Amino acid sequence: MITEKNNNIISGFSKLSKGEKLDWLIHHYLKDGDDEAKDIFTLFSLEDEALQKIIDGFSENTVSNFVMPYGLAPNFLIDGEVYCVPMVIEESSVIAAASAAAKYWMDRGGFKTTILGTTKVGQVHFKWYGHGSVIKNIYKKIESFLLGCAAPIIENMQKRGGGITRTELIDFTKEENGLYQIKVHFETCDSMGANFINSVLEKFADSLERFFVDSPDVPDENRDIDIIMSILSNYTPECVVRAEVSCHVQDLGTFANGMLAEQLADKFRTAVKIAHIDPYRATTHNKGIFNGIDAVIMATGNDFRACEAAGHTYAARDGQYKSLSFCEVKDGIFRFWLDVPLAIGTVGGLTSLHPLAKKSLEILGNPSAEKLMRIVASVGLAQNFGAVRSLVTTGIQQGHMKMHLMNILNHLSVSEDECVKLISHFEDKTVSYAGVRDYLQEMRSSVGYRGC
Repeated sequence: MITEKNNNIISGFSKLSKGEKLDWLIHHYLKDGDDEAKDIFTLFSLEDEALQKIIDGFSENTVSNFVMPYGLAPNFLIDGEVYCVPMVIEESSVIAAASAAAKYWMDRGGFKTTILGTTKVGQVHFKWYGHGSVIKNIYKKIESFLLGCAAPIIENMQKRGGGITRTELIDFTKEENGLYQIKVHFETCDSMGANFINSVLEKFADSLERFFVDSPDVPDENRDIDIIMSILSNYTPECVVRAEVSCHVQDLGTFANGMLAEQLADKFRTAVKIAHIDPYRATTHNKGIFNGIDAVIMATGNDFRACEAAGHTYAARDGQYKSLSFCEVKDGIFRFWLDVPLAIGTVGGLTSLHPLAKKSLEILGNPSAEKLMRIVASVGLAQNFGAVRSLVTTGIQQGHMKMHLMNILNHLSVSEDECVKLISHFEDKTVSYAGVRDYLQEMRSSVGYRGC
């Protein structure tokens, strides 16, 4: 039951100005009259009103901007070309690990990539209760009619080398009475293509109803058709890129704790195999891959949620969730590779509207969608290599906690001199917030301490 005291329900919120939305938020959910809160929200809004209006248009009911770190990972040698890769992520050590792995593999031939496919998929789901043989026999006529009706929408994409590559009728009537699907396969060139695909599918749905009403090939008693929905699929198992690295085992070098190349190769291969055997490990393993992938996807204005959804579904395509990466040691060669679906674009959407997304693509040489797929997959593989290498040598926490230490020091507002002393003190010690705070207090209360 909603009481008068807790009644924060509002109608017409979207029609309020940004200032009015913010005032309402502070009055109902923060401390009323909280000037500090208003200042914080205002602080992260851009002074350039025209640019802020563009940013506001990316979403709804906006009252501010949420800032994320924008970093660079240099020294990526991919297919013979050196890249400095922009990455947007808030997790400590991700960019450092990607950069270290990039530098490591630059001296060993770099990353090699292969586009395994670029096809994307959309679906029209509908119910029809006639005999299955009827719809299957007339499907070629249905397909021809749908393609003809959608031709004006497809025309521009075809001029760019894309369009519809094929369609197929899927029978789901054993799982749900009367349920069918028209599965449509698309090539969308350098655009991610979501709006194009959905426009085509909705035209297909309208045309399909017309066909069943008007066509003499449909029995009069079976003209009723119920369109359930028309939508692209974010699962794109035919839009896949492979990134890989390889070298002679002896060229891997030596590692922490005196680990030799042969030991590293075997432990690394075993660690990746564990991620194929155990879904618990695979989940964290693949999350590390997406630490790298998502950061580049964000920086270039693409949809990281769609990429994650596709990647995780692809990882479970054989019925068990497994690693997206693979490793083998054969005939003295260490080989590590990654296959991942990436339906991304370099034209349209945020890639053309967000100023930093446009700059990110410029930094990468204004790549085609296929080249961006290659870059993104290579960063995911680099991130995975760095994480697994740490796990089987020093452990993941050593590098991670060094980066975390800087966050703690910023939180505690230490001076520059204190920062130097604390970093030195925790060089060979376990980092924790309480440990840093307590040592800082001890340092400040020590005899002769003058402050900094």
